[in-house]
Amino acid sequence: VTGNIETHDPLCRSLANRAGCIVVSVDYRLAPEYKHPAAVEDAYAATVWVADNAAQFGGDPDRLIVCGDSAGGHLATVATFLAHENDGPKILHQLLIYPVTNTATQETKSYLKFAEGLNLTREGMIWFRNHYIGDEADAQHLYASPLLAQDLSGLPPATVITAEFDVLHDEGRAYAERLAAAGVPVSYRCYGGMLHGFVTNAGVMDRAYDCLDDMAATLRRVFAS
Repeated sequence: VTGNIETHDPLCRSLANRAGCIVVSVDYRLAPEYKHPAAVEDAYAATVWVADNAAQFGGDPDRLIVCGDSAGGHLATVATFLAHENDGPKILHQLLIYPVTNTATQETKSYLKFAEGLNLTREGMIWFRNHYIGDEADAQHLYASPLLAQDLSGLPPATVITAEFDVLHDEGRAYAERLAAAGVPVSYRCYGGMLHGFVTNAGVMDRAYDCLDDMAATLRRVFAS
């Protein structure tokens, strides 16, 4: 619904500089003009394009990591599913920052506890969700709610980061737990005292720099493996 390449340009540049890697920032169709699954289709198409064209910008098509925050975390999650289902492209790791993993409910404990919180409220998330989902049945589909997928086995390793005071906290943690239960190697970290969107507010929230360092360390570790 909101956000574009410009809003996340500082984050992408910071990751590229800190990790010493190529970062490809992806624009995608936004709701409500383009409802689900348009953004998902764009995210996967971009992943395929990067794999097919990596050599043009000095990349390695066999060494891809998908990453995103919030709605971007949702798209990174689903792009990983699609790559798994379609036998490619190969994804080494999924780096998910306070991702949306369940559009079917806004009744988790964190939704209720932080309903009137800063940066993202329960009412605001419902508004985003209603613009994104065209049909109620769509919310139950794994491409809209990957947390509801029956089988998560075989997916690439993941790093999941959440913020303590975030309505999305519980579904991010639950997704990490489900991945681990399915045998997927997972690293999970909750940043205490942080709000939704804190990673893109590094100039305001000092802990955002800690998270950026952690993200960059993850990228370096995976690419070096």
